[in-house]
Amino acid sequence: MKLTAIETLNQALRCLPGVGNKSASRMTLHLLQNNRGGALALAQALTDAVERVQHCNCCRNFSEEPLCQICQDSRRDANVICVVETPSDVSAIESTSTFKGRYHVLMGHLSPLDGVGPNDIGLDLLDARVDEGGITEVILATSSTVEGEATAHYIASMMRSKGISASRLARGVPMGGELDFVDSSTLAQALSGRRPLE
Repeated sequence: MKLTAIETLNQALRCLPGVGNKSASRMTLHLLQNNRGGALALAQALTDAVERVQHCNCCRNFSEEPLCQICQDSRRDANVICVVETPSDVSAIESTSTFKGRYHVLMGHLSPLDGVGPNDIGLDLLDARVDEGGITEVILATSSTVEGEATAHYIASMMRSKGISASRLARGVPMGGELDFVDSSTLAQALSGRRPLE
């Protein structure tokens, strides 16, 4: 049986993370009842983004141009690359206004059980960037999941074989965090990643 337009919209909205059937239904009814103009603007914005946003030819971040704004910025340090899993990780690091290098976005992490290998996440492209010369340090900012850690170790090994310094983002107790609320693995990482006070 063919789905109605409302059912089709509900199903389409459920592709968003955290949106179940009830949430999708509420969004659908809200748009149709209260904000048809907003629904049309949303549809156009989604169409435009899907058609125009691609991957940067250098770092693989999302971009509407062959090179993203960060890769185009001559003020950025091209000798230092921060490797992240997703474009949202780039946004998170950029919000700190402390990193002045460039990025390499994996669009995932190694996961042999799921059939995701090095070339599936662009490690061949990272290898080619390093081979071009000039890169002195690679900062590994992958997640602290098992897959993220495995990815970081794999990349660190790649960099060691090329004589490139590889460092890992420090992990530990958040600012304002109480020790009795921090899990043991975070505390262990904070202890092993400690540094002297200056």
